[in-house]
Amino acid sequence: MKLPPLVPALEQGSNIKRALRRHLKSLGFTRDPTGQLVLVDGSKDGFRNCHAAQRAQKLKENWEFIQRTWAQHRFHFASGEEIAPEAISPRLEMVNAGTWQSELFRLATLTWSVPVSSGYGRRMRFLVWDKQNSKLIGLIGLTDPVFNLRARDADIGWNGETRRSMLACMMDAHILGALPPYNRLLGGKLVSCLIKSRFVRDAFRKKYASAVGVISGEAKDARLVAVTTSSSLGRSSIYNRLKLGGEPYFSRVGFTEGYGHFQVPQDLFEKMRHYLTSIGHPYAGGNEFGNGPNWRLRAIRACLEDLKIDSKILQHNLKREVFVCPLAQNYREYLRQEHRRPQWGGLTSVTEIAQLAKDRWIIPRSQRCDDWRAWESSEALSLIEGVFESKERLKNGSRL
Repeated sequence: MKLPPLVPALEQGSNIKRALRRHLKSLGFTRDPTGQLVLVDGSKDGFRNCHAAQRAQKLKENWEFIQRTWAQHRFHFASGEEIAPEAISPRLEMVNAGTWQSELFRLATLTWSVPVSSGYGRRMRFLVWDKQNSKLIGLIGLTDPVFNLRARDADIGWNGETRRSMLACMMDAHILGALPPYNRLLGGKLVSCLIKSRFVRDAFRKKYASAVGVISGEAKDARLVAVTTSSSLGRSSIYNRLKLGGEPYFSRVGFTEGYGHFQVPQDLFEKMRHYLTSIGHPYAGGNEFGNGPNWRLRAIRACLEDLKIDSKILQHNLKREVFVCPLAQNYREYLRQEHRRPQWGGLTSVTEIAQLAKDRWIIPRSQRCDDWRAWESSEALSLIEGVFESKERLKNGSRL
């Protein structure tokens, strides 16, 4: 993005203050008597609206990509008439960079109402296919977990040293869900449960068993024993008490602290960087891997502090539920280094998980509700665009 022309730091600071106030108000935030941000509408729609500007920016940045790839990949999205719920048969495919599968994964994430990041550090991406029709059921994206997550750390019982040593044995599912019309059949629960499969455990082991840390330079004997995820819209109806055959798949361990920087849009962030450059601050540059995942947050805080803006605006208070999916039965003891080997009892195959999920959720849902039947694959483009276009415009699927 092109930086604004050089103007005196004082004027830049005034512009940033005004723009920040306007933007927070447009998202629906107000301040309580202590100065904390409060979202006026705390519903799921309110959460979505908070991310609307961020999503619009992401779509703008990806518009040429969408125009180029929709015609190529539209056939991978399912229509309701192409699905027989009792015959759903998921297959996980690992996604490699620079492939058409990578393009499809990226395109499919743009249907999410809350924008997703590309992840940080170690990354594993899976397309979840339906073998009955060769259509896309959903997506799984795993990335390095954040170093500090109070709810997770309390659940495990970590101290600082063991966390530093054993965090390599965890991943975070930052992309996890089903695409329409599978999501209307509770396919999100199926996709989530697939994380706790032998396939995912073995894929991780194959890719990262002897990996060397980029920052630490140390060899890691990494075994994936647990995966965290967090709800994107407050409390989650998908992950909460997620069990199959009496076996827990995800368990709630608490909430995030509602702290972050999504409420600072990219154009305003670039102005903050420009301001930091004008005063010679080192955080103006440096967004490479080695600078850590929190560089953007540190840069924003540095700008706010220099401009005497209360850094409480980084406490947006949109708290997300945090869940843990245990792949090893003794994941807590293993991560605390009390046990030397993970205990894998309870891990099953993708096929076994799918059958349990169909019997418990998918088939009963298909019999109670039939809105999934009317879904047309071309409507996926409407989700990407953010508006529902006419079927006449989309029926050929070759033009935006």
